[in-house]
Amino acid sequence: MDKKIIYLDHAATTYTDPEVVRAIEPYFTEKFYNPSSLYTPARDVAHAVKHARSTIAKWIRANNDREIIFTASGSEGDNAAIFGIANANRDKGRHIITSAVEHPAVLETVEGMKRFGFDHTILPVDKFGMVDPNTVRDAIRDDTVLITIMLANNEVGTIQPIKEIGRIARERGVYFHTDAVQAVGSVPIDVHEMNLDALTMAAHKLYGPKGVGALYLRDGVAFDSLIKGGHQENGKRAGTHNNPGIVGLAKAVDLAYSNMQENNERIIRLREKLINNILENIPDVILNGHPTKRLPNNTNFCFKYIDSEAILLHLDMLGVCASSGSACSSGTGDPSVVLKAMGIPPEVARGSLRMTLGKDTTDDEIDFVIKNLIGIVGKLRDMSPLVD
Repeated sequence: MDKKIIYLDHAATTYTDPEVVRAIEPYFTEKFYNPSSLYTPARDVAHAVKHARSTIAKWIRANNDREIIFTASGSEGDNAAIFGIANANRDKGRHIITSAVEHPAVLETVEGMKRFGFDHTILPVDKFGMVDPNTVRDAIRDDTVLITIMLANNEVGTIQPIKEIGRIARERGVYFHTDAVQAVGSVPIDVHEMNLDALTMAAHKLYGPKGVGALYLRDGVAFDSLIKGGHQENGKRAGTHNNPGIVGLAKAVDLAYSNMQENNERIIRLREKLINNILENIPDVILNGHPTKRLPNNTNFCFKYIDSEAILLHLDMLGVCASSGSACSSGTGDPSVVLKAMGIPPEVARGSLRMTLGKDTTDDEIDFVIKNLIGIVGKLRDMSPLVD
């Protein structure tokens, strides 16, 4: 008999909610038309795409649906926002500010802007992975054109002071983008209150389909499209619309925000149960990320004297799915860049374990993980040459 799977890697991806599947299914078959066409069935699909755009705009408090640009992923959204805003406004300056704990889709894109003549500053973070808004203020130069700081970290869950950073950017006339891929659906978003010019999201992080995301771009922000060759998305992103994905993203966003308070209350209770039991019952363990200003579902620990790969293999044998950090960085063999930026020594960072809960995670599953993790860590430390 197959063992039961306990999925605690929701930061990597989520299943597609059955309500989302039902919503998108017709767009694979009878509603397959290209929404850019002029005949009646295609216009009906175009209306569905527009409704999806309006739904997302409503939940993030955008001014109108024109400010929503559909993409193929959160990574594309990050690339498009950074390249599109910086390149279109290069006459205003060629300096970009970001942080040391960003997703690779941001860090590598910012680094890649060097070939277009851009310079950048990477800001440090504190021991919780938090950016100090004062460091943002101090880093702004006369030629700074863009600041890009994530809303919530994908590894340790720390929620950044986006509102304060956005206020500083707005006061200095600098465009501000946030990677909100981990945050959308889990925390309230108000692009005006946060002083945002651009925001990225991805459907598969909030029980939507893979292969679709969205970029919020404030009206009036000059933008150079990353993908050219068509008039779609008001000329800001070429390519035939992914109708099922777009409808699915909007449905997932709508479900997430309609049920956010109820889901978060339960998930936070289970998260705290997991954190408290691990800290109380396992010695030499560090909780990574901010203790309170963190995503509702995120836990991230460093277990001293052992390697996370060994922990993950033991958990996998029990049917528990977890990770050592970002799925986009797995397989490199290197300690987490995020944990390094937080000042955690490499030998400690190698013992990192991220467990991210979901809306269907149960008390019994958390109890099972707590009980078995205590035993796994004890067993591995008994074998470790690093333990005195």
